Amino acid sequence: MKSNRMVVLASACCLFVPLALSAQDASATMSQDQMFLKDASQGGMAEIQLGQLASQKASSPKVKAFGEKMVTDHTMLNNDLKPFADKDGVPPPSELKPEDQAELDKLNGLSGADFDKEYVAYMMKDHDMDLADFKKEVASTQDSSLKAAVMKGEKVIAQHHKMIDKIGASMNVTAAS
Repeated sequence: MKSNRMVVLASACCLFVPLALSAQDASATMSQDQMFLKDASQGGMAEIQLGQLASQKASSPKVKAFGEKMVTDHTMLNNDLKPFADKDGVPPPSELKPEDQAELDKLNGLSGADFDKEYVAYMMKDHDMDLADFKKEVASTQDSSLKAAVMKGEKVIAQHHKMIDKIGASMNVTAAS
C-alpha cells in the first residue's frame, strides 16, 4: 500500500514539476534580443506616461520640457523598435512594471518642487540603466538591422542622460537609489 502511494506521488511529481519549471523559466527561453525588446518597450511606455505627467505637473520649465521630450522621443523609439518586436513575437506591454507604476503613483501625489525633484531623480537613475541596457544590446546582438536601430536609440538615450544629469545638477538632485 505504501509503495503504491509512493509510485503515485513520484508520478505526480514527474508530471507537475516540469510544468511548473517550464512556466517559471518562460523568460529564460527568450533570446537576449527578445528580452531587450520587451524591456525597452516597457521602459518606453513608462517614460511616456511619466513624461506626460511631468509635462502637466512640473513647476520647473526645464522639467516640464524634459517630460515633453520624453513623450516625443520614447514614442519614436518604441515605434522604431516595434517591427523588431513584432518579428520576434514580443507583444507590446499591457501595463507598467510594478516599480514604474509605484513611481507614477508616488509622483501623482506630489506637486511643485517635490514633484520636480522626485521626477528628476527617477529619470537620472532610469537613464543610467537604460543607457547601459542599450550599450549591452549594441554589443551583443547579431541582427545587423536591430543593431542599427538600437545604436540610434542609444544616441537618443545618451542625449536624455546628459540632459537630465544637467537638470539634476542645477537642482542639486542625485539619482534615486
